[in-house]
Formats: sequence, C-alpha cells, structure tokens
Amino acid sequence: MFSKRIGIDLGTANTLVYLTGKGIVINEPTVVAVTAEENKVVAVGKEAKNMLGRTPGNIVAMRPLKDGVIADYTITEAMLSYFIDKACGSSRFFKPEVMICIPSGVTQVERRAVLDASMAAGAKIAYLIEEPLAAAIGAKIPIAQPAGHMVVDMGGGSTECAVISLGGVVVHDSVRVGGNKIDEAIATYTKRKFNLLIGERTAEEIKINMANALGQEKEGERVEIRGRDAITGLPRTIELTEQQVAEAIYPVLLDIISGVKGVLEKTPPELASDIIDKGIVMTGGTSLLKNFDKLMTKMTGVPCHVAEDAILCVARGTGVALENIELYKRSISK
Repeated sequence: MFSKRIGIDLGTANTLVYLTGKGIVINEPTVVAVTAEENKVVAVGKEAKNMLGRTPGNIVAMRPLKDGVIADYTITEAMLSYFIDKACGSSRFFKPEVMICIPSGVTQVERRAVLDASMAAGAKIAYLIEEPLAAAIGAKIPIAQPAGHMVVDMGGGSTECAVISLGGVVVHDSVRVGGNKIDEAIATYTKRKFNLLIGERTAEEIKINMANALGQEKEGERVEIRGRDAITGLPRTIELTEQQVAEAIYPVLLDIISGVKGVLEKTPPELASDIIDKGIVMTGGTSLLKNFDKLMTKMTGVPCHVAEDAILCVARGTGVALENIELYKRSISK
C-alpha cells in the first residue's frame, strides 16, 4: 500500500484529520477566508478563524458548512484540498484513500456533494461513514455485539443521536442544533437584555469559560464583556454572571435533549433496557459543556457520561474504520 489513508471529521465548527499510522494530525477550525471578487482562498483553519469579524471589505471569512452539511461546495472543495495536502504533503505521487463522516439524516444529494468534493480535492477513492457510528467506534464502544448502545454526538452545527446494535444504526435522529446555536443564544441574550452587540468569537469564549448547564443557585462568577452598544453605536463594557449565561443557553439545551428523548421513544424495548444498563455516551465538543451530562441524566432518567477525549472520538473512529475496512464494510458507503 503506497497511498495514504486519511479519515476526515468534517465538522461545522472544526475539521479533524486522522492519518493511518500517525493518529490525529490536524485539528483546525472549519473556516475559510476568500477574496470577495475572485473567490480565491486566502487562509484556511486557525489563520482564517482569527479573521472572523475582522476582515476588510475585499476579504470574506466564512464557514463553508452549515448544520453539518456543505453550504458552499467550491469553498469546501478548496478547504478539503488544503487539509489533504497538509496531511499527506503536497508532493504526493499516489492519491490517498479518504473516509469522511456525514450526519446520519443527510439526503442523497448531500451525500453526493461530500463524495464529489473529496474526489475533486484529490482523493483516489472516497468512503462515507455515519457520524454516530464513527463516534461509537472512537469512544471504544463494542458496537458489533447484539446489544443496544446509545451515542449522542454533539458538534457545532448538529446533534446526532443514534442507537447502535450489531454494528449498525437501529434508530437515529439528527437535530440541527449544536454549539453554534448556543453561541447565537448568548449573543441574542446580551442584545435583548443589555442592548449590547457582541461577535461570534466573544460569544464562543463566554460559552467555553462561563456556561453551566445546571446554572447556579447564587449569581456565581462574573465576567466582563466588551461589545458595541445597539443604541448609541459606541463601545461599551458590561458584567455577565454565570446564572445569566445559563438562562441564555437553557432553551438550546432543551432542544438537544428533546432530540435525545425522541430517539429513546422510538427505541425497541429490548434495546431500551440495554441503554438503561449502559447509559448514554456523549461525544463532540458541545458535550464538554459544564454539567451537561448531569442535566441530560436529570431530564431523560438515563445515566449519561461524556466519552474520553470527546472531541476526538469521531475522527479517531473514522480512522479505525478505515484501517479495518473489511470489518466495518456494512456500515460504509462509497
């Protein structure tokens, strides 16, 4: 085997690349900066993310994926090409084999778009694997057993809930709510309550540092937020408490939990009893939200726990599936 094998977790917020034999080699934001007139790529990943909300008129920093699916085909292709080159080295003689994750509820058209984009970006052959399956493999869940395992993969654009048994997905649901919606909820809250406009990077920092799914009985800690006053248009600073952040994000968390409940309601009774024994495994960046597992346990009545290295589970699972392609071939399409 001269050609390299690459597993890509193409996420709305971050893209992770797994190189067979080396593990995860790239973990960068899914952001691309392009020139406004020619649509020429200027920067990709971390460099492009630093430009979000700070670009001059002739450059646009954008996220080419929305809610877990491709929103801008040309830009996604350019971004995939950049990541494949970075992982394999641009002077490659053999084209790599690529496996990409897709949300479980995507349409045939959306599947086709991912396959075409990866082939155009320089793949010799492209495979697709469903995100919950990849997350389960990455979280070291024994999916081949005739027992029910439930995985909830919470990314930036969507939340994937699935019950897996005998190496396949039995019941699944995809909720187009994730970390980005939590950022939006925080920005909307500061605008409504304080007339303060903040950017998505500021909202994301508040989420990472302050968000607590259960809130606090008391006010909790405070943080200073800088933004632009919606009325005067001038810069202004306010103080935000942990309790207020919890209040802002609570409706979004309820949307995610209702998706999980929907899958539990459709689960066959035999598998439901397995899930009560084993609990729900949470993966993805949004699962790291403070006390979210406790809130989920409280609302569903099923024990929930966050997988080890939750952010890396999908990428690692994709890599493992690619290394053992014969073992998982029933779960893979191309």
